[in-house]
Amino acid sequence: MWALLLVVLVLPAPLWAAPGLCVGPICGDEITRSAKHHFQLRMRVSDQLGHRERLTVDCRNGSLSPAAGLVERGYAAAVARKACRLAGEAPV
Repeated sequence: MWALLLVVLVLPAPLWAAPGLCVGPICGDEITRSAKHHFQLRMRVSDQLGHRERLTVDCRNGSLSPAAGLVERGYAAAVARKACRLAGEAPV
């Protein structure tokens, strides 16, 4: 009992959260559908180095916006394709 309480008090809260949708070293979370275009998804991606970005993906053709950034775009595109498939949008 005391050990569990000690673990709960010592570990920071972010370690309890699920990582989201991951492909390789990149994870995506906070995935939402665009209010204006149903085929666009917005997501936050992060890598193991601590880089974080907000991306918009067009599920019709798989393009990411912005096209360049701190998070490696190959893995970010794979996370985006997986999110589009799970959202039921047209495959890219």
